[in-house]
Amino acid sequence: MDFEIRTAREDEYERLGEITGQAYTGDGLLDLNDDDHYLNVLRDVAGRAADGEVLVAVRDGQVLGGVTFAAPGSRLADIAGPHDAEFRMLAVAAEARGQGVGEALVRACAERARALAGVTALVLSTQPAMRGAQRIYERLGFVRTPELDWSPLPALTLLTYRMEL
Repeated sequence: MDFEIRTAREDEYERLGEITGQAYTGDGLLDLNDDDHYLNVLRDVAGRAADGEVLVAVRDGQVLGGVTFAAPGSRLADIAGPHDAEFRMLAVAAEARGQGVGEALVRACAERARALAGVTALVLSTQPAMRGAQRIYERLGFVRTPELDWSPLPALTLLTYRMEL
């Protein structure tokens, strides 16, 4: 692995926000509209860092991607139970895809979850179209939990996964 995974620094928030927004819009997962509410949430790395841990993958000072880790009780958690950690907004820059960045970020979230007392699982939500990410999750041992699937919007059902730790 020729990149480092670590907590994001404030001077990296803007770039990670761009990468995250581009990952979702570029993959056709959001409206291509700057007024899209969720696009603005994706770009707000500082807001996420206030309620969770934002991790980045960095090579030679360049941010390649990132993810937000939410410990139990975090306001960022969507589906986590009291003994679950959750991660959200996994994104990798287009030019860094296929290099193991996404998998390394997910592994870092699993390591953080295992280090927390009382945490027994790591959970996540994903859009049905995010097939590449789903392959990573399944390869790492996550299992589909259809009973937890949910809809933040009437036209969108999110799929959920869980990994026992």
